[in-house]
Amino acid sequence: MAIWRLYLLPLLLLVLLRAFTSLPTQAAARGGADPSSGIDDGKHGSFSRNLLQDKPEITEEMTRGYMSNSELEVAVKDFGRRCANVSRVYSIGKSVNGSPLWVVEISDKPGQREAEPAFKFIGNVHGDEPVGREVLMQLAYWLCDNYLKDPLATLIVENTHLHILPTLNPDGFALRRRGNANNIDLNRDFPDQFFPINDDINYRQPETRAIMSWIKQEHFTASATLHGGALVANYPWDGSRDKRKQYYGCPDDKAFRYMASVYSQSHYNMSLSKEFRGGITNGALWYPIYGGMQDWNYIHGGCFELTLEISDVKWPKASELLVIWKQNKMSMLNLVASLVKTGVHGRIFAADTGRPIPGSLMVKGIDSKISASRTFGDYHRILAPGESYEVVASMEGFTPKRTRIMLEREAMNLDFILDPDGTNAQTKPLPNDCGCDDGIKPFLIREAYLWLYLLVLFFLLALYLLFRRRISSRLARNPPKRPVAI
Repeated sequence: MAIWRLYLLPLLLLVLLRAFTSLPTQAAARGGADPSSGIDDGKHGSFSRNLLQDKPEITEEMTRGYMSNSELEVAVKDFGRRCANVSRVYSIGKSVNGSPLWVVEISDKPGQREAEPAFKFIGNVHGDEPVGREVLMQLAYWLCDNYLKDPLATLIVENTHLHILPTLNPDGFALRRRGNANNIDLNRDFPDQFFPINDDINYRQPETRAIMSWIKQEHFTASATLHGGALVANYPWDGSRDKRKQYYGCPDDKAFRYMASVYSQSHYNMSLSKEFRGGITNGALWYPIYGGMQDWNYIHGGCFELTLEISDVKWPKASELLVIWKQNKMSMLNLVASLVKTGVHGRIFAADTGRPIPGSLMVKGIDSKISASRTFGDYHRILAPGESYEVVASMEGFTPKRTRIMLEREAMNLDFILDPDGTNAQTKPLPNDCGCDDGIKPFLIREAYLWLYLLVLFFLLALYLLFRRRISSRLARNPPKRPVAI
């Protein structure tokens, strides 16, 4: 709003100021600790666990107390009915043997598109690592029960879209083995960046195809898969170009180390690990794998995924599940909440139309980019706090714009208005309300309503002054008679 307009109505300056202060503004989420990365770029030592074998044999006694696939399906649908106000239940596909891959979405507006970050949890990727399916249902119920009661639960429900897939491998769970019904390790079935494996879609497993389609349908900001057999937060890359066991960081290595540390340091004892400094590790340094889900998510979905080993035992006794849930509860909550509490968030608009556009966001010095959503043009960029970054927004047919920011521990809101090629306007901050649907137009509408409000007040003030003037004129012509003292 131009300043010179204020002088048109000097008598209403106070009203104007109060009107401005009553307009809604965007509030950045605050809080959260700043855990150190804790990574040791050297060797971890002689730690080696064979997570790749189906040993020891899983007995009937070991499975007692775990939900069967049919019981899990009943639990998911029951959750959908009980918590219908903050959830929806849907399937992303079926397993080899036809079991639905049920997902629970938790949000104050489930099923609706919003300018908010989305996070997904996936459990039971390996059939013989069932802890995740139990813990994730505990997480879902806790969020439902504590929404509007607990600040962290409320923050997550109202500011993110959390998608929970309790089991990716129901067939492997039923068969009590690592692989699916075709005995394929699903965490080796994705296309790989270093080697041409799994490129033939005809040989790709239905569970893998379901995840790949899911990524195209939902605009996920971050993700985590839950495993068992160790206690560590693992981050990309999972493999190296020469197949050697070595530290092989991805372009967003600092951001991933920060995410992993958020989980580890919120955990009961993960950060105290003697095998992994700070309870986190680079995947290729631990043991290289190829065809993993984690790297594929980052490369092809712009989704920052961690692989979380949350139990030293692959298939612990059911009596230990509640303890494992309590040990991982704050880690899971803080990891999801970090999407709101940290990073850079904003929207990208076209200057000529004022409409949001699905541009791209890059950070100078980091060879990766994320895309804004098509619906709202919103982006949510995970970055390690405490550093300065040069952020660049671009889209084909528009002039790129850049700005330098200092990212502290709190989240930062940063919008971009891109000019069509050939124009010369400057980047300028926009009032931003992620709940609005039509770009910068709501701001213009608020301004129009404000001026209409001022004109009505001005009209009423004029009527009041005219009324006072007439009363004064009448009193002047007919002054009241004063009483005479006798």
